[in-house]
Amino acid sequence: QVELVESGGGLVQPGGSLRLSCAVSGGVLSFTYMAWYRQRPGKQREWVGRIPLLGSPNYADSVQGRITISTDLNTLSLQMNSLKPEGTAVYYCKGFKNGRDSWGQGTRVTVSS
Repeated sequence: QVELVESGGGLVQPGGSLRLSCAVSGGVLSFTYMAWYRQRPGKQREWVGRIPLLGSPNYADSVQGRITISTDLNTLSLQMNSLKPEGTAVYYCKGFKNGRDSWGQGTRVTVSS
């Protein structure tokens, strides 16, 4: 079973940047696509963006232009710039293949001065 482990969360000031990582035990090629989600306090989990095995990433309108999703063989990354307080959330990575989702445990990001 492939395991996903997020890291890189923490406290960042508004306007700052943060890079999250998701280590994939079986390598990112274990999945058809990978994605980032977030769950803000009191809200449902929401999609942030995804990157397919073959193709370009796409992003939610709310974060378009401020985030970049990338991969190497074993890691999914989320680069976040110009962070806003509403970016405070637990961020999760997900892998999808053959109708099945695999989730990490999440990493917490707090955007506050």
